[in-house]
Amino acid sequence: MALPTSDEEWVARLAQLHDAERPKLKALNAEYELEAPRAYMHPELFKEIGDRLEQVVIAWPQLVVDSVEERLDVEGYRLPDEDAADDDVWRVWQANNCDEGSQMGRVDTLVMKRSYVCVGANEEDRDTPLITFESPLEMYADIDPRTHRVRAALRRWVDSEAQYGAALSSGAVYPGGGVQYSTLYLPDATVWYEGNQVIDRDDHKLGRVPVVPLVNRARLSDRLGRSELAPILPLAHAANKIATDMMVAAEFVALPIRGIFGIGPEDLEDEAGNKLTALQALLRRLLTIPNDDGTARQFEFPGADLSNFHNTLNQLARLTASIAGLPPHYLGLTTENPPSADSIRSAEMRLIKRAERKQVSMGGSYEDTVRLVKRIQEGDWDPKYRRLETIWRDPSTPTVAQRADAAVKLYSTQPKPIVPLRMTREALGMTQAQLTRAEAEDAKQAEADPFTLIAAKLGGGGGGAEDGG
Repeated sequence: MALPTSDEEWVARLAQLHDAERPKLKALNAEYELEAPRAYMHPELFKEIGDRLEQVVIAWPQLVVDSVEERLDVEGYRLPDEDAADDDVWRVWQANNCDEGSQMGRVDTLVMKRSYVCVGANEEDRDTPLITFESPLEMYADIDPRTHRVRAALRRWVDSEAQYGAALSSGAVYPGGGVQYSTLYLPDATVWYEGNQVIDRDDHKLGRVPVVPLVNRARLSDRLGRSELAPILPLAHAANKIATDMMVAAEFVALPIRGIFGIGPEDLEDEAGNKLTALQALLRRLLTIPNDDGTARQFEFPGADLSNFHNTLNQLARLTASIAGLPPHYLGLTTENPPSADSIRSAEMRLIKRAERKQVSMGGSYEDTVRLVKRIQEGDWDPKYRRLETIWRDPSTPTVAQRADAAVKLYSTQPKPIVPLRMTREALGMTQAQLTRAEAEDAKQAEADPFTLIAAKLGGGGGGAEDGG
């Protein structure tokens, strides 16, 4: 199929591809938000119990996604030949509120296979380009199968608060209400639309589309990624069904049911004198069975044991934990003996490794974003930023004492430390801001007492020097 040759053709092609995929993305998003249609439940059952019970929904999809995302925190960017993080890159990152935006982008990536990062010029401050994170529900990008880079991208959104006015004549009014806008991203230009009309154009001549996909579980055969929810959704649906069945059983058969031989439902009345239906009598825990001899005898059915539901839910939880790489206690699977700290850390190893894998793929997208930022700032591609690396927070959960003990041991080795002071502080979990403050304090201390700081950096104390003197 030939590639589009005009802006309008690109808009039509990207919109068509996006519209074809968006229902699947919405379905995945509904699963994460616990708003998806309920599976495995017969419609007739809802007719009978709809006004008494709601289906139980267990939030395993949210648990699977959030457990990974909670371990993905960016702390800065650094070039391999520099000890400190790049302050200017971090300044731009913070100025665009990327801490919050990247977190939302990662959630969308894990849930809906991917999200996008857009970079653009800032008219108010050239040195601070704009970075925004976009949902796959609003954006679609065409990927070149040869270079694996974006050939073109389209973002569409509806402003429900916009005034209609001239938008009526331009075809911008969305059928559901509001005005539809779109932005077309091309290698050398960005075009803004209101409806079908071009309202602005920026011929930036970057030579690259300023859009970077953030893809989850990309494969050689599928560069568009896969949702983190895909393997666990059948188990989550089954768990919701079993949990709802348990609630139905708890409502109708978990408590003893009293019965009377010799009368029928027509013999029963409520407080207002209205006849009770058979179902109403059953819901009141009273079962009536008429007979011909006119005598009435009472009987009782014992309450049902619900442990079979509990066992099934526990088995589904174990399967979910094994597939998602979650520690069993995340899904409430505990033993009578409290687990030790070592066993908890051992149970988290697969989750930690999974988070480290995400850091590799997502870090590449973030680094590509920074390269676009530097291109807009400097007007040309800087080759040294090809070696840029993302600084991630440690995804594991060591105790403060363990982390401090390991860092001190590495730094206090003789005759010289294995790692420098800055790396020791990074191992302690200090953020870039804390590292900067600590080094500023070092500088003050060096001015006040140079010998103490030199001795500390050599890994020794002052006593040896004094004895030698």
